[in-house]
Amino acid sequence: MGAQEAAGAVFDPDRAYRCSPRVALRPEPFGALVYHFGTRRLSFLKTPQLVDVVCGLEQHDSVHAAIDAAAIEEAQRPAYLRALAGLAANGTIEERS
Repeated sequence: MGAQEAAGAVFDPDRAYRCSPRVALRPEPFGALVYHFGTRRLSFLKTPQLVDVVCGLEQHDSVHAAIDAAAIEEAQRPAYLRALAGLAANGTIEERS
């Protein structure tokens, strides 16, 4: 069972997502610190480009569109989708209705 299924919902990059309102991002030179107020969990976004994607989710109709807007290279997209699926599983990002 993958991280997507563990959370009870399947991450779908064709859908619209946003950064959870229960999460604070603090930009850092390496990317960002992520603090989830609900779980009190501290985690990291390890690249500035991933921060751009996560922060851009709110402005796009799909995860794919946010990745396009952040100019992520085609070869790196699978790694970004895996990272975003993990962020969805731990509640950092959530689907928008």
